[in-house]
Amino acid sequence: MPEGDTIFRTARALGRALTQSRPGGPVDGSVVRQFVTTMAPLAQAEDERSFVGERVVRVESRGKWVLMVFAPVDAVEHEAAQRVVATHMLMSGSWHIYRQGDAWQKPREQARIMVATDTFVAAAFRVPIARVYTWSQLRRERKIPRVEMDLLREEFDAEAAVKRLMERGEEAIGEVLLNQRVMAGVGNVFKSEVCFAERVNPFAQVNRLSEQQAQGLVKRSRQLLAANVMEDSGDRIVTYRGWQRRTTRSADPSASLWVYGRGGEPCRRCATAIERLLQGEGARVTYWCPACQRRPES
Repeated sequence: MPEGDTIFRTARALGRALTQSRPGGPVDGSVVRQFVTTMAPLAQAEDERSFVGERVVRVESRGKWVLMVFAPVDAVEHEAAQRVVATHMLMSGSWHIYRQGDAWQKPREQARIMVATDTFVAAAFRVPIARVYTWSQLRRERKIPRVEMDLLREEFDAEAAVKRLMERGEEAIGEVLLNQRVMAGVGNVFKSEVCFAERVNPFAQVNRLSEQQAQGLVKRSRQLLAANVMEDSGDRIVTYRGWQRRTTRSADPSASLWVYGRGGEPCRRCATAIERLLQGEGARVTYWCPACQRRPES
């Protein structure tokens, strides 16, 4: 499922494909030759033809959002001239990248957004949310986290994230970790993995945490996400569809996660059976070890 690491890697791959030309060639491979969307909100907000002839300036991630920045060829450095297409994949959306002429893995008519340059085509499938913003509009949009909230950005403010976490004292720790307004990027897999790594019970209330424990949760969240977006070698343009998330240090592919998806299996630390329970209003599944992550006594 797309979490902060997946979105970061997706944005990085899209950026490589859509903002660079062939090796040794002129930097013209980022000019949009075709832009097609079947998404009504996006089509109503902007005439899709207006993107043709513009340059893809960059692609970046914000938590679970992909931001694709467009600008006229003669004004790429002018923020006021730039427009941002923001997409959210929720549970099942994905971006595919193809070289021109390659066979697609899904039918073209199923693509909800398509951006084509001379060299590459980027296609979004099952993406349920897409909007066009100016930068001033984006800064006012509360649904899209600010850069200092994104665990994978250099601008991430860990101290502010700890403060936001501690302010939600009556809420369950596991639910707060999923709140993208506290820190952006943690999804359901990392929620369970972070809590296990820090020996914290995900069902305990935040007010049972010490400040040191809260700092540990924030630090571990950033550490585990960052470990899953390591630069790959070379200049390959890939979409990471076959990539496996890892939170343990085991080289065994079957032992890549501590607890997620392992209900009933033995804990990798103490051999106690891992438990599984739906949590929160969204009924998101949580995995934990009842021995390693004991609930604090009242």
